[in-house]
Amino acid sequence: MPALPTRLRPLAAAFALLAGLAPPTTAAATTHPDSPYPAAGCALPGKTGWTDEGHHTDRTRFQRARGTHRVLTLFVDFPDARATGSTDAYAAHLAPAAGMSRASYGRSRLTIRSLHRWIRMPADSTSYGFTRGLTFEAHEKYLRDAVTAADPYADLSRYDMVYVVPTKAAAAISFSPTYLYDPATSGVTADGRRIKWAVTFGQDMWRWGHKVAAHETGHTFGLPDLYSFTGATHQYAGGWDVMGNIAGPAPHYLGWHSWKLGWIRDDQVACLPRTGRRTVRLSPVERPGGTKIAVLRTGETTAYVAESRRAEDTDQNACSTGVLLYKVDSATLTGEGPVRVINPRPAPTPPTGCTPLDLAARTPGQTFTDPATGARIEVLASGPTGDTVRLGKG
Repeated sequence: MPALPTRLRPLAAAFALLAGLAPPTTAAATTHPDSPYPAAGCALPGKTGWTDEGHHTDRTRFQRARGTHRVLTLFVDFPDARATGSTDAYAAHLAPAAGMSRASYGRSRLTIRSLHRWIRMPADSTSYGFTRGLTFEAHEKYLRDAVTAADPYADLSRYDMVYVVPTKAAAAISFSPTYLYDPATSGVTADGRRIKWAVTFGQDMWRWGHKVAAHETGHTFGLPDLYSFTGATHQYAGGWDVMGNIAGPAPHYLGWHSWKLGWIRDDQVACLPRTGRRTVRLSPVERPGGTKIAVLRTGETTAYVAESRRAEDTDQNACSTGVLLYKVDSATLTGEGPVRVINPRPAPTPPTGCTPLDLAARTPGQTFTDPATGARIEVLASGPTGDTVRLGKG
């Protein structure tokens, strides 16, 4: 997660290390010929002032998720934690992160280049304050020190973001926060270019694998954390999205996230913004093409979303398959459950490697109703090409 600029600290207590600015923009609408409502009718406004589930992403703070993103990986060691051996194993460990192209249906691409030398940091690893209370200033100093030390060996003006990878000997660099620049400060510059986005990896990269890069890079696009900052860590979304449980059994980005990022087009969204009925055939989110999400809007900042999930590609270890149903609230802060998966059949003892929420995919004959809003979602059919659902309200 990103650390927080000083001028935004009063907001920090509400959502851990995160805060920022997010002025609204206008979501574009593309109407599918067979759609009774344009998708924009189900796009929710962001209300938290930072990373959230709204479509009003502040592009002065977060990078666009579509297109090619040029990444330079720097490898650092420290006076008190000197590296031994080659950087090759470190680069190979993160290399699969470039597979974001598949997850985005070819609409986003990471080109990762590595500066294959150890860059000596000017201070001991223990001096940088890498705890869960890491301040924005301390984090920015760490990045500035790494970039300054690497500057003689690389032209950083050629890259959109930086990955900083520490030697395994630096136990004090424990976790992997995202750096999001503060446009109100001078920040970090090199070769005439502002370093706006970076991921500074910690030793947890060896536990999470390359998917920690997908999670942290997701923050630079404006995605919030789906895991809980308090209580049971994965109580809201289980292992259904890499922004939640990074090591979950089905960590493909949710269809809602893919829409927010522009990886799913508006004409791949079936929207029911008001009273009525609508039947939708859903294509699995793991595959390109087809209608990806059915959205039943229930309020200014709330909606229910249905999508089809299969045990394929990134989700090959999925604990259940069928229709995943979840509630989105773009006014809920990161880490407080802006997405909540709805489980139709909690299992008291789920199979090994699964949690009750990982078993939440629905099959034909199952119906969800919300008496408070009048929302109703039925799973009608399932087959090799996906699932069919019926949305209703009122």
